[in-house]
Amino acid sequence: MRNLNSMNRSSIRGVVLSIALLFSIALFLAPSHAEEISVKSIALDETTVIELTNDSNVDITAFRIWLGSDFSFKSFKTEKGWVGEKTPQGVIIFTSSEPIKSGESVKFGVKTDKPSSGINWKALDKQGKQVSIGKSVASSLPGVITNPNVKDNSGNTDVSISSESTFRIVPEKPNIGSTIRVTGEKFGASQMFDVYIDSKKIGSFETNENGHFMTTMKIPENQNADRADFKVVNKKGEEKKISLRIGQTENRVVDSENIPLTIQGVPSVIHRGDFLEIFGTGNPNSAVKMEIKGPDGDLTRTITAETDSKGNWKVDPLLVPLDRPFGEYTGVLSDGRNNKTITWTLESDKKIIITPITLKFDQGQTMRFNGTSLPDKSIELVLEDPLGKEIFSDIIQVDKSGIVSFEFPTTQSTMEGTYTLIATQDKYKEFIYAGIGQLPTIPVNLEFDKLNYKAGDTAVITLSGKASEIISLLIVDPSDKPKGDAIPIKLQPDGRGIYTINLKGYSSGVYTAVISKGTAQSSETFTVGLQTGSGEIDINTTKIDYHPGDSVLILGETSSNNLLTVSMIDPDGKEVKTRETFSNKNGKISEDSFRIPSDAKPGVWTIKAKSGSNFDNVEINVLAVVQEGMIVVVEDGQTIPGFGKTINIHVYGASQTVEIEIVAQDGEIIEELAFPASKTGEINQPWIVPNDTEPGVYTIRASDALNSAETTYKIK
Repeated sequence: MRNLNSMNRSSIRGVVLSIALLFSIALFLAPSHAEEISVKSIALDETTVIELTNDSNVDITAFRIWLGSDFSFKSFKTEKGWVGEKTPQGVIIFTSSEPIKSGESVKFGVKTDKPSSGINWKALDKQGKQVSIGKSVASSLPGVITNPNVKDNSGNTDVSISSESTFRIVPEKPNIGSTIRVTGEKFGASQMFDVYIDSKKIGSFETNENGHFMTTMKIPENQNADRADFKVVNKKGEEKKISLRIGQTENRVVDSENIPLTIQGVPSVIHRGDFLEIFGTGNPNSAVKMEIKGPDGDLTRTITAETDSKGNWKVDPLLVPLDRPFGEYTGVLSDGRNNKTITWTLESDKKIIITPITLKFDQGQTMRFNGTSLPDKSIELVLEDPLGKEIFSDIIQVDKSGIVSFEFPTTQSTMEGTYTLIATQDKYKEFIYAGIGQLPTIPVNLEFDKLNYKAGDTAVITLSGKASEIISLLIVDPSDKPKGDAIPIKLQPDGRGIYTINLKGYSSGVYTAVISKGTAQSSETFTVGLQTGSGEIDINTTKIDYHPGDSVLILGETSSNNLLTVSMIDPDGKEVKTRETFSNKNGKISEDSFRIPSDAKPGVWTIKAKSGSNFDNVEINVLAVVQEGMIVVVEDGQTIPGFGKTINIHVYGASQTVEIEIVAQDGEIIEELAFPASKTGEINQPWIVPNDTEPGVYTIRASDALNSAETTYKIK
C-alpha cells in the first residue's frame, strides 16, 4: 500500500485555519466515549482534519480510524513522524515511533468519497492495547453558517448560501438524457444560481422571496454513467453539492450483435511523451483486452477495460514513455468474440517532449515536469489552471543538453482539475496535461497561424482535443455578435485538426473564435485589416521595480485598432520576448503575457512598443536575487468575494522546504506555513488575511535549512 506524502504540523494548521477562514465554519465532533482521550475535528464536505489529544497517563503510539459501510476513504495525510497505512478492509492505521504523551496532541487529514456520517476511532498504546475507543460525529456549532451575512451600504442583508441551505434531485437515481427536478430551501432570496454536474453547467434558476426554488433540467446525453457531484453555485463561486450515481439511458435495448469491436484514440503516428485517451466499443457488459507488441515482437504492454451496457469502454489516460523504442507497434484487441488488429509508428520528429512525472498530483504536492527541447535556445513555459487562466509562466534558457525541468508547488486549497503546461520554442508549441486531485482530460484548444489578416486572406486554425470528437467553432464579430452559425468540425484520430476561414467580406476589427465541446470551451482573438503606424504610442507599466519571475502588465494608448509589436529587452540589448498585439476600438493597449525570466540579469530592462515608424519605450528595474541568502517580498493581493483580503508572499533564493511564520507585533505567531521551493529557488503563495486580524505591522519570516530572511507588512 502506497502512503501519501506526509504533512507537517504547520501545514495541517494552515489547512485548518484556511478552512475556517474561507468558509467561516467549524464543525466539532462529539466527545469521545472515554474521558482520557479527546477527539475533535474541523470538517468541510468530504475533507476532515482530526485532532487527538491525550489526556490519559498512557503514551499513545497508534491510532486507527474507519467508516461505515456506505463510506470509504479516498486519501489521508499525516503529521511529520507518523506513518499511515490503509488496509484492504478500509481501516487507516496511523503509527509513530515517537508516542503522544500526556497533554500532547496530533492531527491527521482525511478525505472521504462523500461527507461522512461519523468516523470510528481507536487509540492504542505501544503494546498494541486499546486505550480508548469511540465514534466522532460532526455537528455545526449553533449560529455558525457557511457564508456569513454580507451587508451593503444601505444595511441590506444578502445571504446567498448557508449551512442550512439544502437541495435535492428528483428522482434520486437519474439517468443519462432524463429530465430531473431540482428543488431547494433556505438559499438567498430572489437570487440567481447555476446548476452543475461536476464541471458541466446544465442550467440556471432564480429563488423566490423565501429562498425556495423548484426547476426542471435535463441530464446531458454525453454525460458518463457514473457517480457525479450535482452542485448549486452562486455568482461568487460558493456552492452546495450532493453526490448521486447517474444511470444508463432508460428503455434502451442494446443489440449486442450489432456493436462492432472498435478502438479510437491511437493515431497512426505517435511520439514519445504523447498523451493518449483510448476508448472504443465491444461486447456489452463484458471486457476488452489489447496486447501491444513492439518493433522487436516482444509484448510491451497489456491494456484491459470493462464495457458498459451499451458496449462502450475506455481506459485511464496514458503517457507514451520517454524511453519507448522507435518503430512500428501492433495492438491486438479482443472482446471475447472478435479480434481487431491496429498498427502505429512511434517517431522522433517532435522537437519538444515534456511530460509530468505522474498524470495525477494530490493537492499540496509539487507538480513536476521533465523532458527535452531544442538545445541552446530559450523556451517559454505557461501553466494554465482548469479554467484556462494563466497562473504561472517563465522563460528558461535551455543549455546544450536540451534537458527541460519545470515545477510548480500547490497547496491544499489548489483547484482540482486538468492543468495545461504550454511549451513554446521558436515556431514549435506543445500542450502537456496533468491533473490535480483527478486524472487529466484533454481540453479543446485552437491557435491561429498569425494575429492580423488582410480582408480576403485565408486564416488557418490549428485545433486540438480528444481523438475523433466533433467540436463546434463560432466566430464573434467586433460588435460581439455571432457571425453566422456554429460550424461542426471532426478532429482526426490523433485529436488534431486544421480548419481554414475565407475572410472575404470581413470588415476591419477584432474578432474572437470560440471552440467548444459540451461545456468545455476555448477562445482566441484574431484581427482583420488592422494597420500599423497610424498614431502616437504611449505605454507604461504598473510599477517600476520587478523581481525575477514577476509578471509585467503593459498598459497604454494609441489610435484605435492599431497593430503593434511589443518587445522585452534585457540590459545587454537582447530581445527576450516579442509579441504582436493591438489596441482596441477605444485605442487602449493592454498586454499581460510578459514575465521577467527566473534567471533574469539584474539591471535596467526596456519594454518597447512599435507600430510602423511610431514607438515608445518604458524602462523597468529588475532587482538582483541574493545568491548567498534569501529575500522575502510581500505585496498586496486581491480581495476575493466570499474569502476576504489576501497578500502575496514571494521568497527568492530558497532551497528545499521553506517554513514561513507570520508574527504579530507582540511576538505571537499567528500563522505557520511550509512550502517546497521551485527549482529556481522561488515560492509565490497567497495568504488569506483572517477577518479578525488586528491592524498593525506584521513580520513575515522565511527560513530553509541554510538561510533565513524576513520583512514587514502593514495590515490596515
